[in-house]
Amino acid sequence: MSAHDLLKSYREKRDFSKTLEPEKDSESLGQSRSTSQSRTALSFVIQRHAARNLHYDFRLELGGTLKSWAVPKGPSLDPSVKRMGVHVEDHPLSYASFEGLIPERQYGAGHVIVWDRGVWMPVGDPAAGLKAGKLKFELFGEKLHGGWTLVRMQGRKRDDAPRASGDAKEAWLLIKERDQHARKSDEFDILLEAPDSVLSGRPDKQKLQAKVKSRSQVPVAPEHASEYVPKDACKTALPISLAPQLATLLSSPPPDPQGWIYEIKFDGYRLMTRIEGDTIKCFTRNGHDWTSKLPALVEAISQTGISSAWLDGEIVVLNDRGIPDFGALQNAFDSASTRDIIYFVFDLPWLNGLDLRQVKLAERREILRTALTRNQQGSIRFSEAFEHSPQDLLASAAQLGLEGVIGKRADSPYISGRSRGWIKLKTQQRQEFVIGGYTEPKGARAGLGALMLGVHDTSGELCYAGNVGTGFDEKTLVMLKSWLQKIHSIHNPFAGAPADAKGQWVKPQLVAEVVFAEWTSAGRIRHAVFKGLRADKPVKGVLREMPAVTATETSTVTTAATTSTGAAHVTGKLRITHPDRVIDPSSGFTKKDLIAHYAEVASLMLPHLKSRPTSLVRAPTGITGELFFQKHAEARSIPGIKLLDAALDPGHAPLLAIPTAAALLEAAQMNVMEFHTWNATTRAIRQPDRMTFDLDP
Repeated sequence: MSAHDLLKSYREKRDFSKTLEPEKDSESLGQSRSTSQSRTALSFVIQRHAARNLHYDFRLELGGTLKSWAVPKGPSLDPSVKRMGVHVEDHPLSYASFEGLIPERQYGAGHVIVWDRGVWMPVGDPAAGLKAGKLKFELFGEKLHGGWTLVRMQGRKRDDAPRASGDAKEAWLLIKERDQHARKSDEFDILLEAPDSVLSGRPDKQKLQAKVKSRSQVPVAPEHASEYVPKDACKTALPISLAPQLATLLSSPPPDPQGWIYEIKFDGYRLMTRIEGDTIKCFTRNGHDWTSKLPALVEAISQTGISSAWLDGEIVVLNDRGIPDFGALQNAFDSASTRDIIYFVFDLPWLNGLDLRQVKLAERREILRTALTRNQQGSIRFSEAFEHSPQDLLASAAQLGLEGVIGKRADSPYISGRSRGWIKLKTQQRQEFVIGGYTEPKGARAGLGALMLGVHDTSGELCYAGNVGTGFDEKTLVMLKSWLQKIHSIHNPFAGAPADAKGQWVKPQLVAEVVFAEWTSAGRIRHAVFKGLRADKPVKGVLREMPAVTATETSTVTTAATTSTGAAHVTGKLRITHPDRVIDPSSGFTKKDLIAHYAEVASLMLPHLKSRPTSLVRAPTGITGELFFQKHAEARSIPGIKLLDAALDPGHAPLLAIPTAAALLEAAQMNVMEFHTWNATTRAIRQPDRMTFDLDP
């Protein structure tokens, strides 16, 4: 395809009678090149473009045109910072010297300067690298130098037919290589330190300075976001309802930090927002419609320009230090003054007719970031991730008085319900309790003395968990007393409450959030402090929160396996490595879930495994990764596995058998997903005693 053909999309989008952008191709950019670079070096330019949203246009000369990417945050010299760029239409070579104002109501209307220019030298074949989705190169610019890489994210599949570059609006990552030109972002930000044009020396407008200094701004032209179709997205109607994804509590971070991102655990109310044209609905995590309670927020959402979506986030009120204040949030609702509420949005399960739930989290977040910055609203903010270790983040969160942090697997899908793909790490013991009664106040105290609290056990009964008598102001005490009197009950709602648990009983309809020091051996909380009521949490869903097992801990596994010779009961401790590793991204099923499944069905499986050679299917990285089929074994690599007589399969290593429940679980711990048995037993290996019918739907 000729350069003229490649520029068709560029020309169709512009009215050259109104814009001063160049219409025709040019032979070169007029850049001087050293003799050593003349054979392989090509020109590049970076233009800072204050369209509706600020972005940096990164352009590389190749094949007679400028291959172009719109980079919202601009380039970073920090190799750990990956900047997303949207692959847009090719531009003519003469565009490299364009500066000035693109008029209103024209495509890309806004102010443009040449922020950097120079030559670039590809590493390897640049055309092949561009097609393959990984382009490595060196820059020799006035501002940028050294090694760089452009990597295509998993977006819409490309065919082999030539076409105008950027028509697919693919998302790429611009990454600085680690070399002598790299700088840490917290030490040096070249966008702030060198903001001016390399052609005219003039700075951009004041609006650009303000936007470039704001971390929360990630500007991308609206047309880029609306046309980007990621891999694994599918077109479906906007669902009427959507249950949120919930995080699993852990006592410590996963030992392998790779592949996780961490955000603040906000001290507020979870809010799911459904947008369909002019109709906007806000729901709590329990499905209650709070739209009427949040008129200012609904108005702000209507101004974002998002026409169809489900947003997932948390609403908070910030104190004078900029920290979420749960008490202030409750006061906002109590006084019907919710204008100060901030909506931190962290996920985007649905957008513009596309179901994004199977799209990787990292890609969903970039699409969300773009969508929120088209028409940015002060009360709606993107929940930023932090590039620090979870241990450091927890320490900082504790110092600031935050509840904790949320970790999410960057490659995880969106799964309604609790998932191991999202985890929560807390700086303190804190959870919800059901209020089952209260004690009378003593002395001059008004309202009530303490709230009597409970949690549900696995059978659904409400178990007494102790009292909370601090954390109330006088206004809260009076308000609580008034509400509790309306749900007065003569029946004790607690199952098996001790004799010393005395007070005025109430119907178990209210949920309190409480911070406490520890659980006692008797199942009571100590040093409890009241934080507020949780109108967004269902009463029946209040259980004692127990941290899940991490890879550095040991879980106890008990199985009861029945064989033809009687009951074989196995009790023991099995150390599970990487228990929270997601082995099935479509469901969020983890390695620990797999082992728990085999523990539950062991008694049903063992009769079919008994005395039969068994082949193992192993998946070290999950079912979407590489699978290994193991039929023989040279040594006892899996504890409990039985090596059969070599005479059963002459000329090979011994066949394998799974004789016990312990061996079954050890195999699952070693990433065995499937067990395939022979249809003959070791007693008569040439005489099958059963048949298998494989009935496909």
